Amino acid sequence: MLLKDVLPRLRHERGLTQQDLAEKLYVTRQAVSRWETGETAPGIDMIKLIATVFDVPVTALLDMPEHYCQSCGMMFTDESQYAFEADGARTHDWCKWCYDKGAYTYETDMESMIEECAPRMAQAMGWKLDEAVSLLGVVLPHLERWKKECAR
Repeated sequence: MLLKDVLPRLRHERGLTQQDLAEKLYVTRQAVSRWETGETAPGIDMIKLIATVFDVPVTALLDMPEHYCQSCGMMFTDESQYAFEADGARTHDWCKWCYDKGAYTYETDMESMIEECAPRMAQAMGWKLDEAVSLLGVVLPHLERWKKECAR
């Protein structure tokens, strides 16, 4: 779901006006209004602050596709990117670069995964590198591969 659709719902559920939210985020009421109409979108750091204010995971505020790799977070654009399980069945949970035949294709830690993926994400999305690093830093801990590591 798009932020412009989620934000008003969260705000209304908590009984906040646009002005109330703006004050909590240290922005203008007009900024909140523009986010809610979709005229503009907040940057990833503001999205992280919005998530904190509403006590929701950042992923609840992002327009995430239905299927994305549960290791690197890559959004799938076609079937050829999906991995295969050990029995040969195609999986919609993993990309072929991270997972094959029912196992990870390489060992890594989350920090290394972010360092490897952020430059490609920044280039593909037209973002600054630090924005991609910041996004991956909040998305990856919610993915299956990293949930156990982050719970430690």
